[in-house]
Amino acid sequence: MSSVVEQTADRPVAPADGRRRPGTVLQGIALALGLLLMVGGFALIAIDYRPYNIPTPSMHPTLQAGDTVLARKVGGGAIGRGDVVVFRDQAWGGELMVKRVVAVGGDTVATSGDNRRLTVDGQPVDEPYLAAQGRQGESFSVTVPQGRLFVLGDNRVGSLDSRSHLEVDGGTVPVAAIEARVEATVMPFGRMGLLGRTAAFDGFAGPRASQPGPLEPAAYATVAGAALILVTSAVGGVAGLARRFRRGRSS
Repeated sequence: MSSVVEQTADRPVAPADGRRRPGTVLQGIALALGLLLMVGGFALIAIDYRPYNIPTPSMHPTLQAGDTVLARKVGGGAIGRGDVVVFRDQAWGGELMVKRVVAVGGDTVATSGDNRRLTVDGQPVDEPYLAAQGRQGESFSVTVPQGRLFVLGDNRVGSLDSRSHLEVDGGTVPVAAIEARVEATVMPFGRMGLLGRTAAFDGFAGPRASQPGPLEPAAYATVAGAALILVTSAVGGVAGLARRFRRGRSS
């Protein structure tokens, strides 16, 4: 009889008042926090952003044909020079297009010199995002009406953009046609990353390229939450196996 009492006394006994072990409580808190981060980050991305496919190389090298991008849903009033935007203009056939804004209402945008360098209000623009030989093309000079935007592809020799529609409102598109601002490439995996903000137009008065939205912190929150859930579940599983092993040895 005494030997039975001694063996059972060595076994872990649950608290008589029904309280959980501290480790179990911490595990529950970690799982709840991970779930909150993962769901919150994913929900923010799903609400604020939309995926778009890039069908042509007109934005090379910034965006490649076949890329899938995430663009934040914004109005045209939130757009500045240098932003890469998704828009749909019925005067251009009503198709979704992705281009870079280079001039806004009131600007006079033109090309000058043998290399057709872009100027805004007579001031040359240094465009580091252009494809090689990207400044070729016909000369033009347009004063952008208020409430409209002048857009170009980064691949200037292979882009149908405002230069191709100069006969209609000087090739400009209405700010109301803007659907979203591109902020990241998500596919293919090897090209995944944020679209860097350009400083090409920072020397000009008026709206400049926008600061990134909440995509980066939301993505980090989603990944961190998922990782926390996985790690906590794994640690909890190992701890449970260890407890069962100790109980088996003590029985």
